Amino acid sequence: MFVHAVYFWLRPDLSSDEHARFVAGLDTLRTIASAKQCYVGVPADTDRPVIERGYSYALVLAFVDEAQHDAYQVDPVHQQFVADCKSLWASVRIFDSVG
Repeated sequence: MFVHAVYFWLRPDLSSDEHARFVAGLDTLRTIASAKQCYVGVPADTDRPVIERGYSYALVLAFVDEAQHDAYQVDPVHQQFVADCKSLWASVRIFDSVG
């Protein structure tokens, strides 16, 4: 299994329309066939010193293997999401893992 976890910090000055556009863009990623699982969420209301809660949205995708992840990266739906939404986030952090 190959897990691709992406954490977005949205720009604080986004309008409600821009915010909605970002969320709609994330939802399009669910349609990419190479991803076996796709989870979109916001920080949980947990409070311990070791928990990072500063991000706006989490996107976690599970793939059978790295080749399927690589197919996701070049999928036109993913490419369109990046083109349409990259101006909406201030920062993004990506954590890939295998197991």
